Amino acid sequence: MKQMIRLQVNGEGYEVYIAAKMTLLEVLREELGLTGTKEACDLGTCGACTVLIDNKPVLSCLTLAVSCQDKEITTIEGLKKGESLHPLQKSFIEKGAIQCGMCTPGMILSAKALLDENPQPTEGEARQAIAGNLCRCTGYVKIVEAILAAARGDERAEKEATL
Repeated sequence: MKQMIRLQVNGEGYEVYIAAKMTLLEVLREELGLTGTKEACDLGTCGACTVLIDNKPVLSCLTLAVSCQDKEITTIEGLKKGESLHPLQKSFIEKGAIQCGMCTPGMILSAKALLDENPQPTEGEARQAIAGNLCRCTGYVKIVEAILAAARGDERAEKEATL
């Protein structure tokens, strides 16, 4: 049996008919066509499916879509303004913090939540913010550099981030 829910995603309202057991990840990808949110482990252990709900990072594979009504959901697609990438997206590209790209949307959204709360984080705070996001391609150095560079808006972050 399906029910209609209303979701606010990336500033747009949606009405979708879904089964009550559908996760937010399933609704975003299958019903709304927002495939930037990645499905990887489907167990809540990797962070690839991270989205922001009311500006807080949440694992969409563990979140029932029906619980998201009356909340603001932000996906990676919601960061881009027109043709302009978000500073974090630009920084990840510039710093080479993207390899296969599977973890990137979740990493960027976790980093955005950090920078929204703490615009000038330390390296340790940046590492803590992405602690729930696994990357199997990198050693996280470039990811942390990208977060710090976006926060500072300059090249000093590359020199300060260490292993």
